[in-house]
Amino acid sequence: MTVTTTATTTAEPLPAKTVTAPPKPVPTVTKTKTVRVTVAPAAGAGDNTGSDSEDTSGGSAYYANCTAARAAGAAPVYTGDPGYGRHLDRDGDGVGCE
Repeated sequence: MTVTTTATTTAEPLPAKTVTAPPKPVPTVTKTKTVRVTVAPAAGAGDNTGSDSEDTSGGSAYYANCTAARAAGAAPVYTGDPGYGRHLDRDGDGVGCE
């Protein structure tokens, strides 16, 4: 008598691998803005009849804001420098657009 046995085994599936591609680099965008600064003589320039105790500007340059002073290459501006004004010196230490 002959006995034949058949054994069947089921292979366990391999764990799935997740492959993540590195993120693509984001392009760098640089925006520039051109600011035109016009320097006008200060009112009363050359007039020595008035008191200059209230005048904190340091000459004939005028910058409406720090963006204009930086565009002109004048920042930071110090008390006595052309273009210095109290409106540019927010902490009142004598240095504007710092």
